[in-house]
Amino acid sequence: MTLLDDTIAAIRPLDAAAVAAARTRQDSLTKPRGALGALEDVSVQLAGLAGVCPPPLPTPAAVVVFAGDHGVHAQGVTPWPQEVTAQMVANFLAGGAVINALAAQAEAEVLVVDVGVAADLDAVAGLLVHKVAPGTRDMTGEPAMSRAEAQAAIEVGIVVARDLVAAGTRCLLTGDMGIANTTPAAALIAAFTGAAPAEVTGRGTGVDDATLARKIDVVMRALALHRPEPGDPLGALAAVGGLEHAALAGYVLGAAAARVPVVLDGVIADAAALVARALAPDSTAAMIAGHRSAEPGASVALAALGLAPLVDLDLRLGEGSGAVLALPIVQGAVRVLRDVATFDSAGVTEK
Repeated sequence: MTLLDDTIAAIRPLDAAAVAAARTRQDSLTKPRGALGALEDVSVQLAGLAGVCPPPLPTPAAVVVFAGDHGVHAQGVTPWPQEVTAQMVANFLAGGAVINALAAQAEAEVLVVDVGVAADLDAVAGLLVHKVAPGTRDMTGEPAMSRAEAQAAIEVGIVVARDLVAAGTRCLLTGDMGIANTTPAAALIAAFTGAAPAEVTGRGTGVDDATLARKIDVVMRALALHRPEPGDPLGALAAVGGLEHAALAGYVLGAAAARVPVVLDGVIADAAALVARALAPDSTAAMIAGHRSAEPGASVALAALGLAPLVDLDLRLGEGSGAVLALPIVQGAVRVLRDVATFDSAGVTEK
């Protein structure tokens, strides 16, 4: 048995008794039934995930930025040079990126994992080096990864999630960095949902019309070459995915196995979540959609996953920004279920 096999075997659906208890408690709190909408759903989900009502408060929290480079960059799918991936990793570690500012506001730890950056990075505090390969290969001419590389990257994510939970982290948030990574994300979403490449390929960092058309063509060519099958999720991931997509899929699986919630960021995490669900359908029990990315593929992926985003701010940054913004909502949902008085305990008359 591999680490991946063991992790998948540990993943279970929501606990039905805890779900029922949470629903009953929500209906007894001093508010109209259903008045808190999605917050009630989140609290019930987290009770079912933990197997107890009320569930533990999802704190402390950590956002992990998985970083990798992409061979498909050579196809001109972005105007940003590839070396920006390593430069942004340095910016995260120096505390100067958007995710650092938002994570400080939400009191979440930020870690960066080098799972596939093309450059060699110096070991510094906050950086975990688990480099599977120095970037992927160009998926328009060959598989982006071997199956072994894809599995190794998945297992990096599992290990990171496992270690964080063992250290006491109670909510995991996804982050990513990789110049050109919205192109393989679109390919993964098309492969796992059956959507047309034009429907799921967006402007990423804000590319012009000509570059968008090139991106769509690249996704179409990669899918035509490899014909990835959703029934073979590891093979599909290896063919058209990225190392950070693979690691994120493992991170989601690791969270689900540990019965800890994982808040998804944008389109990169959504694509990875499709892979995770294909590998372990019950892993959706741990998933919370932090926000709806402006990238069109995100909405397609979330619909396929059956997830409703908590925040919709037209974000398309990545880094974990949307997930961190949603964190107080997730925590607030649990606080309500745990701390609000019931009609009986407060002596309030029901209607």
